[in-house]
Amino acid sequence: MSMFGDGLDNAVHKAFTRPAPKSAGAQMRYLVKQLKGTKAVAQTLRISQRTVERYVKDQIKKPRKDLAARLDREVKARWQPQIRKKAREKAATTGGIVIDTRARMGYTAPIGSTDQDRIRHLTVALPPRYAARLFDAQEAGASDDQLREIAADALKEVYFQDNGRRAGSLEEVRMLDVEHLEFNL
Repeated sequence: MSMFGDGLDNAVHKAFTRPAPKSAGAQMRYLVKQLKGTKAVAQTLRISQRTVERYVKDQIKKPRKDLAARLDREVKARWQPQIRKKAREKAATTGGIVIDTRARMGYTAPIGSTDQDRIRHLTVALPPRYAARLFDAQEAGASDDQLREIAADALKEVYFQDNGRRAGSLEEVRMLDVEHLEFNL
């Protein structure tokens, strides 16, 4: 599971103007339309083409937990692409993104100062350039660790260094043991 990637996706999903299909049949029909056929949907979801057809006809209504999660993820990844694009652009150019996290934060600091890791709960509004970096990295297929590093950089600058007003010698901030993570646009 990708905590940072899913968090970014969930923030964008809140911008949807219409709810995505909920029932397995409706989700399957939507995917068949998007992917132009039952064979492509079967390959995407790693199930048989016959199974896809049975969901489309509402002969099967309740998918297994793992299939339900894949189905939901695939539908939301394709749902309202224009609105998703606009939400990302707005965050990356004017709105920025809010990160709400509870994690163990550690940092590299000069000798003589404390750099003890400790759990912190932070809710910080990050400027648009960090929203842009996060979304660009996510689209380029960045790993969760890479997204975590971008978020840690953003927290270093905005929260720990207060945009250059303090802790200028702080070298690196690390996010360890992330217990909670949520992004909002």
